[in-house]
Amino acid sequence: PAAESATAAAEESSRKTRWGVVQVAELLSRHPAFDKLSVEILHGKMPAEQKDAVMQAFAAGSIDVLVATTVVEVGVDVPNASTMVILEADRFGVSQLHQLRGRVGRGSVPGLCLLVTESEVGTSGRERVEAVAATLDGFALAEVDLELRGEGDVLGAAQSGARSSLRLLRVVTDADLIARARSAAEDILASDPALLSHRPLSDEIERRVGQQERAALAKN
Repeated sequence: PAAESATAAAEESSRKTRWGVVQVAELLSRHPAFDKLSVEILHGKMPAEQKDAVMQAFAAGSIDVLVATTVVEVGVDVPNASTMVILEADRFGVSQLHQLRGRVGRGSVPGLCLLVTESEVGTSGRERVEAVAATLDGFALAEVDLELRGEGDVLGAAQSGARSSLRLLRVVTDADLIARARSAAEDILASDPALLSHRPLSDEIERRVGQQERAALAKN
């Protein structure tokens, strides 16, 4: 199920986007409601100097509406930014949507983030959007993200979204069991670091844990 969700998410995110920043900016500029407003664009392919100039103008209030890509996801702090509209929100992951909406409402004015999607109910994209809309709790959303994308290879290099290396448990639903297992392992290692008195356990670890997994464990 986790792997299926990750596959569905990958398929959805790979489809061609319907909206580009230039297209949206032109559409807004032609609308009567935006006649007296300054509309500008911001995207990652712009020269660094131009991007900096746009952000400075936006922070200063010279730009009323900024049409941007996810380049604004991190490192942007504009207190007077109060409203964000995310088009095709189903194309983004849970954590990315949460990061994006955190760019507004950072000042004295309450923030409003609208997640726009045409994704059908029951699809993984719609589930991600609904999850973000349901809570502002970053920890709860991290759990949802983990459940939807999968754990990946917990002892290797594969990131979330890959097939889980776990067989009989899941990080989200079996946190208590994992904590108890960790505590038991710490007790054993404290009294028998080389596992000399736990030969069956040592043999099983030797059989199951390869060099890549050992390297990952050594870093923790």
